[in-house]
Amino acid sequence: MSGKKRTHRVVAVNGGPRKNGNTARLLEEALSGAARQGAATETVHLYDLNFKGCRSCFWCKTKENYLAGRCAQKDGLSPVLDLLADSTGVVMGSPIYLGDVTGALRALFERFVFINLAYDLDAPSVLKKGPSVGLVYTMNIPKEGMGPAGYEVILDTHAQFFSRLKSPRFEQLFSCDTYQFDDYSKFHAPMFNEPHKKEVRATQFPLDLRQAFEMGQRLAQNK
Repeated sequence: MSGKKRTHRVVAVNGGPRKNGNTARLLEEALSGAARQGAATETVHLYDLNFKGCRSCFWCKTKENYLAGRCAQKDGLSPVLDLLADSTGVVMGSPIYLGDVTGALRALFERFVFINLAYDLDAPSVLKKGPSVGLVYTMNIPKEGMGPAGYEVILDTHAQFFSRLKSPRFEQLFSCDTYQFDDYSKFHAPMFNEPHKKEVRATQFPLDLRQAFEMGQRLAQNK
């Protein structure tokens, strides 16, 4: 895999369960930006796939297999791993559940990052050049609450994952204080102020969409 010529393509990976929610919309905008730069685009919805995280079998680290950047597990994620490694850019999105990305996206991190890591002091990755990576996070918490809640420290660890894959670009976009429910009257959620949420959606979310579009443009350049 490491010797393949990369296709000029940007892939969006939706790590959330909704295909038309906040995360999905931001990913769509990122792909629109990539397409504006001439990249082919594709979307993967992780919740449509049947897969698990790393099984710690270390098959990808055996002497005869470590350069291949492949996983021994054969499941719904297998073709996605090849797709990501052979793409110019990857933009992954997830709502924040309990302070981190969804279990589905975390499982992809385990599989994609680990198979492409090398246990060499001078060559941290089997990839000659990793894809540019953008991560999009959506969350109910206001941006000023991310630090006190510990989100910034937790989410910054993702940058460390991809820095080892020789990704020429890594970006993060935080879409905060999001509008969670289509109809707040149906849910018991007194801690949320619906008029405030509507105002944020009307004023801030369009700015977040624009940032996602611009992120997609940059990821398509892979430099």
